[in-house]
Amino acid sequence: MRWEELTGDRFAEAVDECGGVCAIPLSVVERHGRHLPMGTDTYLGRETLTRAAALEPVIEFPDYIFTQIPEARHRAGTISIDGDLMVKLLDNVCREIARNGCKKIVLVNAHGGNQGLVTLFNMLQLYSPRDYVVYLVQPFMVVFSGDVDVPWPIESEGHAGPGETSMIMTTRPDLVHMDQHVAEEGAALGRLSALQDAGVHTGISWYSDFPTHYSGDAALADAEAGDRLLDAMAQSVVRALRAIKADTTARPLQDEFFASSERPV
Repeated sequence: MRWEELTGDRFAEAVDECGGVCAIPLSVVERHGRHLPMGTDTYLGRETLTRAAALEPVIEFPDYIFTQIPEARHRAGTISIDGDLMVKLLDNVCREIARNGCKKIVLVNAHGGNQGLVTLFNMLQLYSPRDYVVYLVQPFMVVFSGDVDVPWPIESEGHAGPGETSMIMTTRPDLVHMDQHVAEEGAALGRLSALQDAGVHTGISWYSDFPTHYSGDAALADAEAGDRLLDAMAQSVVRALRAIKADTTARPLQDEFFASSERPV
């Protein structure tokens, strides 16, 4: 059930029917090579959640693009929000979702660059009492798991690579421009390889390897494989939603933690 499509009179009923669970598809606006739209993560996050919601009722929050992407600020069209504002805005949105009756809030991450943000955001939940729980689900890990039958080797996967390209071929084929694809741009430049080989990471690490925001080999993309990937991601979200609906432990533990943090021993 898409939040923005519900009437005000219907909303409270919908919340009850979904077990008080609302899912936010987290994406971003960024370059995806020369061949995919900047809204790739948004389209795929929405499609994954829509497929999941068809199997397990959930309130679907509107597309949420205000997440982490400073590493693409050198590319036209990028929407990069200040770090403190990112966290504050997402916190505000979660509080508003809870105020409207959804006490179980699921962050469905559709952007690989959000790993640090969503991990931090989850831990920030422990700073002050709240009457809701935030859960994190990352379905896009399926693309790199090797569990889905695809016609390309896992080492050819990457950002705007065969997985994402295949899925956009399935959902929005009109936005795939393989005639503009430049294969050699998918290879890592290795400009900080000495640091990376030593296990060192910096904020400029991604740019050092992939300044065109493309990695992998999109030429191997296949629409049927994209459909299988989307189904697998949706199934992973369904499993998570069912576990979240059945969860009766996280909230009491959270309350216990907040009470204990006021009287440390």
